[in-house]
Amino acid sequence: MTKDVLISLRGLQFDQNDGDAEKIETIMAGSYYFKNGNHYILFDEIMEGFTEPVKNRIKFGEHALELTRSGAVNVHMLFEENRKNMTSYNTPYGNILIGINTKKIHIAQESERITVNVDYALDINYEYLADCQIVLDIRARGSIEKII
Repeated sequence: MTKDVLISLRGLQFDQNDGDAEKIETIMAGSYYFKNGNHYILFDEIMEGFTEPVKNRIKFGEHALELTRSGAVNVHMLFEENRKNMTSYNTPYGNILIGINTKKIHIAQESERITVNVDYALDINYEYLADCQIVLDIRARGSIEKII
């Protein structure tokens, strides 16, 4: 995998009442590297209404994924298979206590592409909110395949 990558970050949140899924997708350029058995993705994100970028770092290995965001929002989210982790999500509008109960992490790696699927349940202030899924699709820039 090359250092310069395109990242598709898709999120699905399943409604607990009717099973419908709310989809969110972002595609951005970033950097990739592999160190000490872990994959790292770095990218900046501009949030609506803010001029300074939010710096994002995603670190993942076989059974865990960490997302660290710093800037207008600050959070360190830890997704560990078959574990529940709590974190404080600091936003300009206040802090939110988040519980992440990770059910499954699946990583598929090819020479120019890595996909990561994370299934988890999300709690807000100790109350169940929804079952969710994150899908990361990381591809070498210049790859002729389109990010789906």
